[in-house]
Amino acid sequence: MNTSMFLPIEQSKIAVIGLGYVGLPLAVELAKFYPTIGYDISPNRIKGLESGHDFTLEVEGERLQAALVKSIVDMEKSGKGFLPTNAISAISSCNVFIVTVPTPINEHKTPDLRPLISASSMLGKVLKKGDVVIYESTTYPGCTEEDCVPILEKESGLKFNEDFYCGYSPERINPGDKINTLTKIRKVTSGSTPEVADFVNDLYSSIIEAGTFKASSIRVAEASKAIENAQRDVNISFVNELALIFDRLGIDTHEVLEAAGTKWNFLKYKPGLVGGHCIGVDPYYLAHKAEQVGYHPAVILSGRRVNDNMGMFVANKVIKLMIQKGKTIKGSKALILGFTFKENCPDIRNTRVIDIYKELNQFGLDVDVYDPWASGEEVLEEYGMALTTKDNLNKYDAIILAVGHKEFTDMDLATIKSNENTVLYDTKAFFAKELVDGRL
Repeated sequence: MNTSMFLPIEQSKIAVIGLGYVGLPLAVELAKFYPTIGYDISPNRIKGLESGHDFTLEVEGERLQAALVKSIVDMEKSGKGFLPTNAISAISSCNVFIVTVPTPINEHKTPDLRPLISASSMLGKVLKKGDVVIYESTTYPGCTEEDCVPILEKESGLKFNEDFYCGYSPERINPGDKINTLTKIRKVTSGSTPEVADFVNDLYSSIIEAGTFKASSIRVAEASKAIENAQRDVNISFVNELALIFDRLGIDTHEVLEAAGTKWNFLKYKPGLVGGHCIGVDPYYLAHKAEQVGYHPAVILSGRRVNDNMGMFVANKVIKLMIQKGKTIKGSKALILGFTFKENCPDIRNTRVIDIYKELNQFGLDVDVYDPWASGEEVLEEYGMALTTKDNLNKYDAIILAVGHKEFTDMDLATIKSNENTVLYDTKAFFAKELVDGRL
Protein backbone atom coordinates (compact mmCIF):
# COMPACT_ATOMS: atom_id res chain seq x y z
CA MET A 1 0.00 0.00 0.00
CA ASN A 2 1.31 3.41 -0.93
CA THR A 3 0.92 5.20 2.38
CA SER A 4 1.97 8.51 0.85
CA MET A 5 -1.33 8.52 -1.06
CA PHE A 6 -3.34 7.45 1.97
CA LEU A 7 -4.55 10.34 4.10
CA PRO A 8 -4.95 10.12 7.90
CA ILE A 9 -8.53 10.11 9.16
CA GLU A 10 -8.20 13.73 10.29
CA GLN A 11 -8.07 14.73 6.62
CA SER A 12 -11.08 12.65 5.63
CA LYS A 13 -13.73 14.26 3.44
CA ILE A 14 -16.63 11.85 3.55
CA ALA A 15 -19.51 11.11 1.19
CA VAL A 16 -22.35 8.93 2.48
CA ILE A 17 -24.24 7.36 -0.43
CA GLY A 18 -27.91 6.77 0.43
CA LEU A 19 -29.67 8.82 3.10
CA GLY A 20 -32.23 6.38 4.44
CA TYR A 21 -32.58 4.74 7.85
CA VAL A 22 -28.88 3.80 7.83
CA GLY A 23 -27.14 6.57 5.91
CA LEU A 24 -28.64 9.66 7.51
CA PRO A 25 -27.84 8.84 11.18
CA LEU A 26 -24.32 7.88 10.10
CA ALA A 27 -23.82 11.09 8.10
CA VAL A 28 -25.05 13.28 10.97
CA GLU A 29 -22.67 11.61 13.45
CA LEU A 30 -19.70 11.84 11.07
CA ALA A 31 -20.53 15.50 10.42
CA LYS A 32 -19.63 16.32 14.04
CA PHE A 33 -15.98 15.64 13.22
CA TYR A 34 -15.57 15.59 9.42
CA PRO A 35 -16.80 17.42 6.33
CA THR A 36 -19.62 15.07 5.29
CA ILE A 37 -21.67 15.18 2.11
CA GLY A 38 -24.80 13.07 1.99
CA TYR A 39 -25.85 11.90 -1.47
CA ASP A 40 -29.29 10.55 -2.35
CA ILE A 41 -30.96 10.08 -5.74
CA SER A 42 -34.31 11.40 -4.44
CA PRO A 43 -34.77 15.18 -4.90
CA ASN A 44 -37.65 15.07 -2.40
CA ARG A 45 -35.42 13.44 0.19
CA ILE A 46 -32.78 16.14 -0.24
CA LYS A 47 -35.39 18.89 -0.10
CA GLY A 48 -36.80 17.49 3.14
CA LEU A 49 -33.37 17.20 4.76
CA GLU A 50 -32.40 20.73 3.71
CA SER A 51 -35.49 21.96 5.55
CA GLY A 52 -34.46 19.99 8.63
CA HIS A 53 -37.02 17.20 8.38
CA ASP A 54 -36.28 13.47 8.39
CA PHE A 55 -39.34 11.43 7.35
CA THR A 56 -37.79 8.26 8.82
CA LEU A 57 -37.79 9.97 12.25
CA GLU A 58 -34.36 8.50 12.97
CA VAL A 59 -32.74 11.94 13.38
CA GLU A 60 -34.52 14.60 15.41
CA GLY A 61 -35.07 17.99 13.79
CA GLU A 62 -32.81 19.88 16.22
CA ARG A 63 -29.93 17.45 15.71
CA LEU A 64 -30.31 17.57 11.95
CA GLN A 65 -30.45 21.38 11.90
CA ALA A 66 -27.33 21.55 14.06
CA ALA A 67 -25.39 19.39 11.60
CA LEU A 68 -26.50 21.13 8.39
CA VAL A 69 -24.29 23.57 6.50
CA LYS A 70 -25.30 25.71 3.53
CA SER A 71 -22.39 25.03 1.19
CA ILE A 72 -19.20 23.09 0.61
CA VAL A 73 -17.26 26.27 1.29
CA ASP A 74 -18.85 26.64 4.74
CA MET A 75 -18.20 22.96 5.45
CA GLU A 76 -14.53 23.17 4.48
CA LYS A 77 -14.03 26.32 6.53
CA SER A 78 -15.37 24.69 9.69
CA GLY A 79 -13.83 21.28 8.94
CA LYS A 80 -17.13 19.56 9.71
CA GLY A 81 -20.84 19.66 8.93
CA PHE A 82 -23.44 17.87 6.83
CA LEU A 83 -24.47 18.87 3.31
CA PRO A 84 -27.21 16.83 1.60
CA THR A 85 -27.19 16.75 -2.21
CA ASN A 86 -28.28 14.81 -5.28
CA ALA A 87 -25.46 16.21 -7.42
CA ILE A 88 -22.73 13.69 -8.18
CA SER A 89 -20.28 16.52 -8.84
CA ALA A 90 -20.56 17.57 -5.18
CA ILE A 91 -18.95 14.34 -3.94
CA SER A 92 -16.06 14.28 -6.42
CA SER A 93 -13.66 15.99 -3.98
CA CYS A 94 -14.31 13.43 -1.22
CA ASN A 95 -11.72 10.77 -0.37
CA VAL A 96 -13.88 8.41 1.70
CA PHE A 97 -17.13 7.03 0.32
CA ILE A 98 -19.54 5.08 2.53
CA VAL A 99 -22.27 3.14 0.72
CA THR A 100 -25.53 2.67 2.66
CA VAL A 101 -28.01 1.86 -0.12
CA PRO A 102 -30.75 -0.78 0.31
CA THR A 103 -30.12 -4.44 -0.53
CA PRO A 104 -33.61 -5.91 -1.04
CA ILE A 105 -34.75 -9.19 -2.55
CA ASN A 106 -36.71 -9.56 -5.78
CA GLU A 107 -40.00 -11.36 -6.43
CA HIS A 108 -38.11 -14.66 -6.60
CA LYS A 109 -36.60 -14.01 -3.15
CA THR A 110 -33.07 -13.74 -4.47
CA PRO A 111 -30.70 -10.80 -3.86
CA ASP A 112 -31.47 -7.63 -5.78
CA LEU A 113 -28.08 -5.94 -6.11
CA ARG A 114 -29.23 -3.19 -8.45
CA PRO A 115 -28.93 -0.35 -5.88
CA LEU A 116 -25.49 -1.61 -4.84
CA ILE A 117 -24.30 -1.99 -8.43
CA SER A 118 -25.66 1.42 -9.38
CA ALA A 119 -23.92 3.08 -6.44
CA SER A 120 -20.64 1.32 -7.25
CA SER A 121 -20.87 2.35 -10.90
CA MET A 122 -21.47 5.98 -9.92
CA LEU A 123 -18.57 5.99 -7.46
CA GLY A 124 -16.26 4.48 -10.03
CA LYS A 125 -16.69 7.63 -12.11
CA VAL A 126 -15.43 9.91 -9.31
CA LEU A 127 -12.88 7.59 -7.70
CA LYS A 128 -9.31 8.89 -7.38
CA LYS A 129 -6.00 7.44 -6.29
CA GLY A 130 -5.86 6.93 -2.54
CA ASP A 131 -9.66 6.90 -2.08
CA VAL A 132 -11.40 4.42 0.22
CA VAL A 133 -14.86 2.95 -0.43
CA ILE A 134 -16.59 1.46 2.61
CA TYR A 135 -19.74 -0.62 2.18
CA GLU A 136 -22.35 -0.86 4.95
CA SER A 137 -25.17 -2.40 2.92
CA THR A 138 -26.05 -5.90 4.13
CA THR A 139 -25.07 -8.61 1.68
CA TYR A 140 -23.49 -12.07 1.40
CA PRO A 141 -19.84 -12.98 2.04
CA GLY A 142 -17.73 -12.03 -0.97
CA CYS A 143 -20.07 -9.45 -2.47
CA THR A 144 -17.80 -6.44 -1.86
CA GLU A 145 -14.72 -7.93 -3.50
CA GLU A 146 -16.42 -10.14 -6.10
CA ASP A 147 -19.31 -7.94 -7.24
CA CYS A 148 -18.57 -4.33 -6.29
CA VAL A 149 -14.80 -4.01 -6.70
CA PRO A 150 -14.78 -5.08 -10.40
CA ILE A 151 -17.32 -2.33 -11.12
CA LEU A 152 -15.21 0.24 -9.30
CA GLU A 153 -12.14 -0.86 -11.27
CA LYS A 154 -13.95 -0.83 -14.61
CA GLU A 155 -15.52 2.60 -14.18
CA SER A 156 -12.46 4.28 -12.65
CA GLY A 157 -9.64 2.61 -14.59
CA LEU A 158 -7.87 2.25 -11.24
CA LYS A 159 -6.46 -0.90 -9.64
CA PHE A 160 -7.87 -2.30 -6.40
CA ASN A 161 -5.46 -2.25 -3.43
CA GLU A 162 -2.94 -0.26 -5.42
CA ASP A 163 -4.86 2.87 -6.42
CA PHE A 164 -7.99 2.61 -4.26
CA TYR A 165 -9.09 0.52 -1.30
CA CYS A 166 -12.23 -0.91 0.24
CA GLY A 167 -13.68 -1.62 3.64
CA TYR A 168 -16.84 -3.19 5.01
CA SER A 169 -18.64 -2.24 8.21
CA PRO A 170 -22.13 -3.72 8.44
CA GLU A 171 -24.91 -1.40 9.55
CA ARG A 172 -26.58 -2.12 12.88
CA ILE A 173 -29.40 0.40 12.81
CA ASN A 174 -32.60 -0.67 14.56
CA PRO A 175 -35.34 1.60 13.11
CA GLY A 176 -37.41 3.33 15.75
CA ASP A 177 -35.07 2.38 18.61
CA LYS A 178 -34.14 5.50 20.58
CA ILE A 179 -32.02 3.61 23.12
CA ASN A 180 -29.77 1.37 21.01
CA THR A 181 -28.74 4.10 18.60
CA LEU A 182 -25.82 4.18 16.16
CA THR A 183 -23.13 5.28 18.61
CA LYS A 184 -24.34 2.93 21.36
CA ILE A 185 -23.91 -0.28 19.33
CA ARG A 186 -20.48 -1.84 18.87
CA LYS A 187 -19.43 -1.67 15.21
CA VAL A 188 -17.74 -4.40 13.19
CA THR A 189 -15.08 -3.04 10.80
CA SER A 190 -12.77 -4.46 8.15
CA GLY A 191 -10.53 -3.46 5.29
CA SER A 192 -9.05 -4.84 2.08
CA THR A 193 -5.50 -4.61 3.50
CA PRO A 194 -4.26 -4.49 7.10
CA GLU A 195 -3.54 -0.77 6.76
CA VAL A 196 -6.98 -0.02 5.37
CA ALA A 197 -8.55 -2.14 8.11
CA ASP A 198 -6.80 0.09 10.65
CA PHE A 199 -7.99 3.21 8.83
CA VAL A 200 -11.62 2.04 8.70
CA ASN A 201 -11.48 0.97 12.34
CA ASP A 202 -10.01 4.30 13.43
CA LEU A 203 -12.64 6.22 11.45
CA TYR A 204 -15.56 4.44 13.10
CA SER A 205 -13.88 4.46 16.49
CA SER A 206 -13.95 8.25 16.35
CA ILE A 207 -17.78 8.29 16.42
CA ILE A 208 -18.88 4.97 18.00
CA GLU A 209 -19.01 5.26 21.80
CA ALA A 210 -19.55 1.52 22.26
CA GLY A 211 -16.30 0.73 20.45
CA THR A 212 -15.46 -1.36 17.42
CA PHE A 213 -14.48 -4.92 16.53
CA LYS A 214 -11.96 -5.25 13.72
CA ALA A 215 -12.72 -8.40 11.72
CA SER A 216 -9.90 -10.32 10.06
CA SER A 217 -11.28 -9.76 6.55
CA ILE A 218 -14.08 -8.15 4.59
CA ARG A 219 -15.66 -11.57 4.01
CA VAL A 220 -15.74 -12.29 7.74
CA ALA A 221 -17.41 -8.91 8.39
CA GLU A 222 -19.98 -9.57 5.65
CA ALA A 223 -20.72 -13.03 7.04
CA SER A 224 -21.09 -11.70 10.59
CA LYS A 225 -23.92 -9.43 9.50
CA ALA A 226 -25.63 -12.16 7.50
CA ILE A 227 -25.75 -14.57 10.42
CA GLU A 228 -26.92 -11.94 12.95
CA ASN A 229 -30.30 -11.73 11.29
CA ALA A 230 -30.43 -15.33 10.05
CA GLN A 231 -30.06 -16.47 13.66
CA ARG A 232 -32.94 -14.29 14.82
CA ASP A 233 -35.04 -15.42 11.87
CA VAL A 234 -34.53 -19.10 12.69
CA ASN A 235 -35.30 -18.51 16.38
CA ILE A 236 -38.52 -16.65 15.55
CA SER A 237 -39.50 -19.34 13.04
CA PHE A 238 -39.21 -21.89 15.86
CA VAL A 239 -41.71 -20.07 18.08
CA ASN A 240 -43.92 -19.38 15.06
CA GLU A 241 -43.98 -23.11 14.38
CA LEU A 242 -44.82 -23.68 18.04
CA ALA A 243 -47.73 -21.24 17.61
CA LEU A 244 -49.01 -23.29 14.66
CA ILE A 245 -48.77 -26.49 16.71
CA PHE A 246 -50.32 -25.06 19.88
CA ASP A 247 -53.16 -23.53 17.88
CA ARG A 248 -54.16 -27.04 16.82
CA LEU A 249 -53.82 -28.24 20.41
CA GLY A 250 -55.91 -25.38 21.79
CA ILE A 251 -53.03 -24.08 23.94
CA ASP A 252 -52.13 -20.40 24.31
CA THR A 253 -48.58 -19.98 22.96
CA HIS A 254 -47.77 -16.95 25.12
CA GLU A 255 -48.71 -18.83 28.28
CA VAL A 256 -46.40 -21.67 27.25
CA LEU A 257 -43.55 -19.23 26.57
CA GLU A 258 -44.13 -17.52 29.90
CA ALA A 259 -43.87 -20.85 31.72
CA ALA A 260 -40.81 -21.99 29.77
CA GLY A 261 -39.19 -18.60 30.31
CA THR A 262 -38.81 -19.31 34.01
CA LYS A 263 -35.69 -21.33 33.13
CA TRP A 264 -32.59 -19.11 33.13
CA ASN A 265 -31.31 -20.14 29.70
CA PHE A 266 -34.57 -20.16 27.75
CA LEU A 267 -34.52 -17.70 24.83
CA LYS A 268 -37.63 -15.52 25.08
CA TYR A 269 -38.57 -15.05 21.44
CA LYS A 270 -42.21 -14.37 20.60
CA PRO A 271 -44.28 -15.45 17.58
CA GLY A 272 -45.26 -12.86 14.98
CA LEU A 273 -44.95 -11.45 11.49
CA VAL A 274 -41.34 -11.22 10.34
CA GLY A 275 -40.81 -8.37 7.90
CA GLY A 276 -38.60 -5.34 7.53
CA HIS A 277 -35.36 -4.75 5.71
CA CYS A 278 -33.24 -7.13 7.82
CA ILE A 279 -34.65 -10.29 9.38
CA GLY A 280 -37.08 -10.98 6.55
CA VAL A 281 -34.47 -10.35 3.84
CA ASP A 282 -30.90 -11.08 4.96
CA PRO A 283 -31.29 -14.88 5.32
CA TYR A 284 -32.03 -15.07 1.60
CA TYR A 285 -28.65 -13.42 0.89
CA LEU A 286 -26.85 -16.03 2.97
CA ALA A 287 -28.89 -18.84 1.40
CA HIS A 288 -28.09 -17.51 -2.07
CA LYS A 289 -24.34 -17.64 -1.43
CA ALA A 290 -24.59 -21.08 0.19
CA GLU A 291 -26.32 -22.47 -2.88
CA GLN A 292 -23.70 -20.87 -5.13
CA VAL A 293 -21.07 -23.02 -3.42
CA GLY A 294 -23.18 -26.16 -3.61
CA TYR A 295 -24.80 -26.29 -0.18
CA HIS A 296 -28.56 -26.28 0.43
CA PRO A 297 -29.20 -24.36 3.69
CA ALA A 298 -32.14 -26.44 4.91
CA VAL A 299 -32.54 -24.87 8.35
CA ILE A 300 -32.35 -21.27 7.10
CA LEU A 301 -34.81 -21.80 4.25
CA SER A 302 -37.15 -23.87 6.40
CA GLY A 303 -37.32 -21.01 8.88
CA ARG A 304 -38.00 -18.57 6.08
CA ARG A 305 -40.91 -20.67 4.81
CA VAL A 306 -42.51 -20.77 8.26
CA ASN A 307 -42.14 -17.03 8.79
CA ASP A 308 -43.28 -16.08 5.29
CA ASN A 309 -46.53 -18.02 5.79
CA MET A 310 -47.59 -16.46 9.10
CA GLY A 311 -49.70 -13.75 7.45
CA MET A 312 -51.69 -16.39 5.63
CA PHE A 313 -52.15 -18.33 8.87
CA VAL A 314 -53.46 -15.22 10.66
CA ALA A 315 -55.96 -14.45 7.90
CA ASN A 316 -57.24 -18.03 7.79
CA LYS A 317 -57.56 -18.12 11.58
CA VAL A 318 -59.63 -14.93 11.51
CA ILE A 319 -61.94 -16.42 8.86
CA LYS A 320 -62.47 -19.55 10.99
CA LEU A 321 -63.28 -17.43 14.04
CA MET A 322 -65.76 -15.39 12.01
CA ILE A 323 -67.49 -18.56 10.84
CA GLN A 324 -67.65 -19.84 14.40
CA LYS A 325 -69.39 -16.59 15.38
CA GLY A 326 -71.92 -16.91 12.58
CA LYS A 327 -70.45 -14.18 10.40
CA THR A 328 -71.02 -14.16 6.64
CA ILE A 329 -67.59 -13.99 5.05
CA LYS A 330 -68.12 -12.47 1.61
CA GLY A 331 -68.78 -8.76 1.90
CA SER A 332 -67.95 -8.52 5.61
CA LYS A 333 -65.82 -5.58 6.72
CA ALA A 334 -62.44 -6.09 8.37
CA LEU A 335 -59.98 -3.65 9.89
CA ILE A 336 -56.24 -4.22 10.19
CA LEU A 337 -54.57 -2.06 12.84
CA GLY A 338 -51.01 -1.29 11.79
CA PHE A 339 -49.11 -1.69 8.54
CA THR A 340 -45.45 -0.83 9.23
CA PHE A 341 -43.07 -3.73 9.80
CA LYS A 342 -42.68 -2.91 13.51
CA GLU A 343 -44.28 -0.81 16.21
CA ASN A 344 -43.83 2.96 16.62
CA CYS A 345 -41.83 3.26 13.42
CA PRO A 346 -42.81 4.56 9.94
CA ASP A 347 -40.80 1.91 8.02
CA ILE A 348 -43.03 -0.08 5.64
CA ARG A 349 -40.27 -1.97 3.83
CA ASN A 350 -41.09 -5.65 3.39
CA THR A 351 -43.99 -5.47 5.84
CA ARG A 352 -45.75 -8.83 6.09
CA VAL A 353 -49.03 -7.18 7.10
CA ILE A 354 -49.68 -7.02 3.37
CA ASP A 355 -50.02 -10.83 3.40
CA ILE A 356 -52.95 -10.64 5.83
CA TYR A 357 -54.56 -7.92 3.72
CA LYS A 358 -54.26 -9.88 0.47
CA GLU A 359 -55.50 -13.14 1.96
CA LEU A 360 -58.58 -11.53 3.52
CA ASN A 361 -59.32 -9.81 0.23
CA GLN A 362 -59.21 -13.18 -1.54
CA PHE A 363 -61.86 -14.45 0.88
CA GLY A 364 -64.10 -11.59 -0.28
CA LEU A 365 -63.79 -9.31 2.73
CA ASP A 366 -63.80 -5.53 2.42
CA VAL A 367 -60.57 -4.66 4.24
CA ASP A 368 -59.48 -1.31 5.69
CA VAL A 369 -56.00 -0.68 7.06
CA TYR A 370 -55.32 2.04 9.63
CA ASP A 371 -51.79 3.04 10.62
CA PRO A 372 -51.03 6.44 12.19
CA TRP A 373 -47.28 5.95 11.59
CA ALA A 374 -47.22 4.94 7.93
CA SER A 375 -47.19 7.37 5.01
CA GLY A 376 -50.36 6.87 2.95
CA GLU A 377 -48.57 8.12 -0.15
CA GLU A 378 -45.69 5.70 0.35
CA VAL A 379 -48.03 2.74 1.00
CA LEU A 380 -50.03 3.54 -2.14
CA GLU A 381 -46.89 3.79 -4.26
CA GLU A 382 -45.23 0.66 -2.87
CA TYR A 383 -48.22 -1.65 -2.36
CA GLY A 384 -51.04 -0.12 -4.44
CA MET A 385 -53.21 0.09 -1.34
CA ALA A 386 -54.89 3.10 0.27
CA LEU A 387 -54.79 3.52 4.04
CA THR A 388 -57.87 4.67 5.88
CA THR A 389 -57.87 7.43 8.51
CA LYS A 390 -59.05 7.43 12.10
CA ASP A 391 -62.02 9.63 11.16
CA ASN A 392 -63.15 7.13 8.52
CA LEU A 393 -63.15 4.02 10.69
CA ASN A 394 -66.36 2.08 10.16
CA LYS A 395 -68.24 -0.73 11.87
CA TYR A 396 -66.23 -3.93 11.44
CA ASP A 397 -66.99 -7.64 11.60
CA ALA A 398 -63.33 -8.45 12.26
CA ILE A 399 -60.48 -6.41 13.74
CA ILE A 400 -56.87 -7.62 13.53
CA LEU A 401 -54.14 -6.00 15.62
CA ALA A 402 -51.11 -6.46 13.37
CA VAL A 403 -48.64 -3.89 14.76
CA GLY A 404 -48.49 -2.75 18.39
CA HIS A 405 -48.34 1.02 17.91
CA LYS A 406 -48.71 3.00 21.14
CA GLU A 407 -51.72 4.82 19.66
CA PHE A 408 -53.73 1.60 19.80
CA THR A 409 -53.35 1.23 23.59
CA ASP A 410 -56.32 3.40 24.51
CA MET A 411 -58.32 2.88 21.33
CA ASP A 412 -62.05 2.36 21.99
CA LEU A 413 -62.65 -0.75 19.91
CA ALA A 414 -66.27 -1.03 21.03
CA THR A 415 -67.18 1.98 18.89
CA ILE A 416 -65.97 0.33 15.69
CA LYS A 417 -67.34 -3.17 16.21
CA SER A 418 -70.38 -4.05 14.12
CA ASN A 419 -71.87 -6.00 17.06
CA GLU A 420 -70.91 -8.23 19.98
CA ASN A 421 -69.88 -10.98 17.54
CA THR A 422 -67.08 -8.95 15.94
CA VAL A 423 -63.88 -11.03 15.92
CA LEU A 424 -60.85 -9.41 17.58
CA TYR A 425 -57.55 -11.12 16.74
CA ASP A 426 -54.24 -10.07 18.25
CA THR A 427 -50.94 -10.97 16.55
CA LYS A 428 -48.80 -9.27 19.24
CA ALA A 429 -50.45 -10.20 22.56
CA PHE A 430 -51.04 -6.46 22.73
CA PHE A 431 -54.50 -6.49 24.32
CA ALA A 432 -55.53 -8.32 27.48
CA LYS A 433 -56.21 -11.98 26.70
CA GLU A 434 -59.83 -11.82 27.90
CA LEU A 435 -60.63 -9.10 25.36
CA VAL A 436 -59.64 -11.06 22.25
CA ASP A 437 -61.06 -14.03 20.39
CA GLY A 438 -57.64 -15.31 19.41
CA ARG A 439 -53.99 -14.36 19.43
CA LEU A 440 -50.83 -15.56 17.73
